[in-house]
Amino acid sequence: MNAFLTFRVLICILILRATFEDKVTMAEQYLVTDEYIVQMSRALNRGPYFDTSATKNVTSLVGKTGHLNCRIKNLGNKTVSWIRHRDLHLLTVSESTYTSDQRFSSIFNKQTGDWSLQIKFPQLRDSGVYECQVSTTPPVGYTMVFSVVEPITSIPGGPEIYIDLGSTVNLTCVIRHLPDPPISVHWTHNNQEINYDSPRGGVSVITEKGDITTSYLLIQRAKVGDSGKYSCLPSNANQKSVNVHILKGNHPAAVQKSNVLLADNLNLLLLPMLLKLLVL
Repeated sequence: MNAFLTFRVLICILILRATFEDKVTMAEQYLVTDEYIVQMSRALNRGPYFDTSATKNVTSLVGKTGHLNCRIKNLGNKTVSWIRHRDLHLLTVSESTYTSDQRFSSIFNKQTGDWSLQIKFPQLRDSGVYECQVSTTPPVGYTMVFSVVEPITSIPGGPEIYIDLGSTVNLTCVIRHLPDPPISVHWTHNNQEINYDSPRGGVSVITEKGDITTSYLLIQRAKVGDSGKYSCLPSNANQKSVNVHILKGNHPAAVQKSNVLLADNLNLLLLPMLLKLLVL
């Protein structure tokens, strides 16, 4: 009989313990839920703020439309303006343009929340700092640097290049800051397009396209007739020219000219010393 009573007491204790633990767990769940609600309400009350993961540096080519993207969270009923720091000029407010320069406009993307300053036909003078500003009190802003570059074509070693007779002429044309690689790169000699299949032979071109495009003009066994102006003409960038001089003999004209200049300079330096010795 005593054993039976003891067994019933143990059962009652286990049931009460399980019920107590369930209530504690439910209370903790309610506590977590309340904390989550508090955190969410704080986030909602934070006000507008900028998504700083977007790049602050934007580069565009001359004449190619550029975009400065400003992503804002919790904007609410505030307005977004774009300001140019160079002259503190107000460019746009919301989607309205406040400058006589109609190349500037503001575009809002509802899906991403981006406010973009669009600059059509940018010029080098448009480079500088621009600010995306929200009409809070006081206003908050996010600055970005806009750089406008133009394609550059160069031929290292120019503008005058001297090559020994019988050597290989290797002209390298480098094209930078292109929106896309050039469709073609042509070479001319004295304003005439080079014929790589001419009877002269030994003339070839190798062009490597990419962010930086490089074109190599190779002329084997250089002859005096290979002297002249060589021009590199990319299809979407400015041309660049150099003058090639094929030299023959052991004393090329370029070296002789340098020696004459050096001798003249030495004479000018030594003349006062000689006069001083004569006086003594």
